[in-house]
Parts: sequence; C-alpha cells; structure tokens
Amino acid sequence: MGLRTTRRRVAGALVAVLALGAGLVGCSASAPVTIDIPEQVDQAFPDATAEALQTAVTDAMVHSGSPGAIVGVWAPWSGEWVAGLGTSQVDGGAAVTPEMQFRAGKITRAMTCDVLYGVVDDGLASLDDSVSEYVAGVPDLAEVTLQQLCDSTSGVGSFESTVSSMWLNNPERVWKPMELAAFGLGKERKSGPGEIYSSSDTGYVLLGLALEHITRKSAADLFDEYISQPLSLEATGLGSAAYGDDVLPGLVSRKVDGEWDCAAPLDITSLSTSSGFTDAGAVVNITDLGRYAQALASGALVADEYDRFTDPKPVSAKSASWFTTTGGAYQAGSLIGQYGSVPGYLTAAFADPDTGLAVAVVLNNSAVGATFARNLAWELAAIASKAPAASGQTAPEAGLPWTAEQYAEDIADAAICKAPAE
Repeated sequence: MGLRTTRRRVAGALVAVLALGAGLVGCSASAPVTIDIPEQVDQAFPDATAEALQTAVTDAMVHSGSPGAIVGVWAPWSGEWVAGLGTSQVDGGAAVTPEMQFRAGKITRAMTCDVLYGVVDDGLASLDDSVSEYVAGVPDLAEVTLQQLCDSTSGVGSFESTVSSMWLNNPERVWKPMELAAFGLGKERKSGPGEIYSSSDTGYVLLGLALEHITRKSAADLFDEYISQPLSLEATGLGSAAYGDDVLPGLVSRKVDGEWDCAAPLDITSLSTSSGFTDAGAVVNITDLGRYAQALASGALVADEYDRFTDPKPVSAKSASWFTTTGGAYQAGSLIGQYGSVPGYLTAAFADPDTGLAVAVVLNNSAVGATFARNLAWELAAIASKAPAASGQTAPEAGLPWTAEQYAEDIADAAICKAPAE
C-alpha cells in the first residue's frame, strides 16, 4: 500500500523492452501502475486508535449477526490496522484471517468502469457509444451510452429483487449474463437516459457484455488485464476461477415467524459468481481491496484526460449534499469508493485521494443490508481520520462531514441481532 504512481499506463511495448533489458522473465502484458498518494508509515496505529477500530467492528458483527469480519484501515501519516476477527461460522468453525478471499459485491461496478475507461483509452470504443451497438437484443436502448451504464444513469431497472430467492434456493446454478439482464430490462424505466442516478445491476451486466464484444475477450480476462495486473492484485479477479483455497464463508440470516434467526444462518458460500457477473462477481482479499480503493480514488487506472468524477449526481433527493455518485463510485465528503452486498457478504471500500486514508471491510452475513457496511466504513474512516501523526509525520487538517459516534448509533439502530446473554 501507499506506493507512488503515475495515472497513465505506460505503453506495453516500452515496458516489455525495459523488462527484457533488466533480465526479467514472466512479465505481464499490462504495464504496472503505482498510486499517487502519501507513503504509508510502516507501523501499527496507536493502541487507542486500534482499540476504537476493533470495538466498532465487533459491535457491527454482533448487530449484523456476522460471526466473522475482515477489515483493513490505512492512514499514511499514522499507521495501519489489518485484521481478521471472529470465526467463519456462528457455531465456531475456523478463525477468520486477513488472507481469506471473499466476494467484493458491488465494488465490482467500479472495476467494470475501470475496464471501460481503459478500453476507451486504448481507442477501441467511445464513452458516448450506444450500448445497442455492442449488445444484441436491446434496440430500445439506442439512446443509452456506455458512460451512462457506468454512471448508473441509464434508467434501466434492476434484476436482483426478482431472482434473489432463486439464488438462495439454488446457489450453484450458473447464470448467463443476458438471462440476468432480461429480468431488469423487463421492468419499467426509472427515468430517461442521463437524467438521474438510479442503481441498476442490469446496467453493469450490459456494460460487461458490451466490453466483451468490443474487445473479443472475456470479462474475467479484462479484469485481469486492466485491474489485477497493473495493480499487482494477486488475490483479485472476476468469477469463480479467481478463488483460492482460503475463502471466508458467506451467510444469510432469515426470518422465522417474523423474527430474525441469528443462531442458524444459511451458508451461501457456494453461490455462483455468475449471479453477479460484472455487477457483483469480483473476488478479492482485504489488502487487495484496500489498495484498489486507493487506486480508484486517485484515478491510478484512468488516463488524466477523462473526468470520471467531476460531474456527480445526488444519490437520492434525500441524501446529504456531500454524498454523490458518478463513474461507478460514490463520493462521500473527501472519500471515493463503493459499497454493497451479495448474498453472504457486506462489503465497503473508500479512500481519500489526497491523504491516502483508506478503509476496506467485509462482514459475512448479508441479511441486514448494504447500507450497514457503508456506515461501518464511514465510522472506521472517522476514527482513523483523527489518528495522531507518527514521528516525523503531519496529520491532515481536513476532516470528514460526520462523526464516528453518528454512524455507531446508526449501526446500533439497524441491528437485527443481539449479543448473546451472559
């Protein structure tokens, strides 16, 4: 974490020449990038900061019914905290470790947009191209552009509410992307193209299909070429092939007679990553996710001439003025990132492009909903933003437009589970 970089990818041919000249072997076809943020100090957070972070996570685990959590918090001027907490199952199981992989959930959306901007920068397409140029069977989307799919301003509906029960009942079923998209395309449009933000899983699946058609490569190969290789993310990829042997189990609590059953959640680890494709099918570990958050926020994977985050839209009519979205990511005060859920996992990752502050978290029970993960990430960011400077460092002056206490209260209010009686 914390390596300095340029944003533009170096030409592949130049990298190959330099690698050969240095006697390197097995080099990637994608040029490596580094991340233009302050260098991370090589030490843990002070005890008081680490204890506050751990308390926030363990409280969230109880409230969400998550027996396990993995978290990484990095403040370049102060320290870092990377930890696996709890166990893989409610009744015990293996201890959770920071090395475990898990589903990245909706953070996949930002990655899909990274691929889009890379493909456009390579001259293979334009942001203003119509999706119907590349995806067969959607002629009524002729006015919808690739950029609008990335920004989630296409107006196209979502499929998850229609198929979520099928996922739980038959988790290992393999889904075709267009099969998923059809459920969303059959719903009434939320708005005209480019008018408002409206979260659309269908839009990101269509964008993935368009990128495959443009490049004649699989979406998994595109994630590897444009994200994992340039950032050296060894545990990150799209689809089930990205999994190693050490995976955090994913759970879902369900209601029984109107009450949440937190003692016996459904193990949904086997849910096919095809259920998410380029909307929610990425696999990561926590250190990769933290590094990716810093790359996303600082624009490390996108050429300078593209204004990915400069024209954000309100997340909703009721959202705070500091909470906006564009480019497949959210802007929350000075932070840029993504959050969301897939059955089994709640994930969130945010970073500050100026200070390098980064937070990445996963909880392994998705029942309480995606906002819970976002609120936990923001609580952790508020705690870390106040961390004292290490020797020779200077803490940033700017803060966040919320307090840790505010989101600790919201997390407690959203609780679906209670701590076991002593």
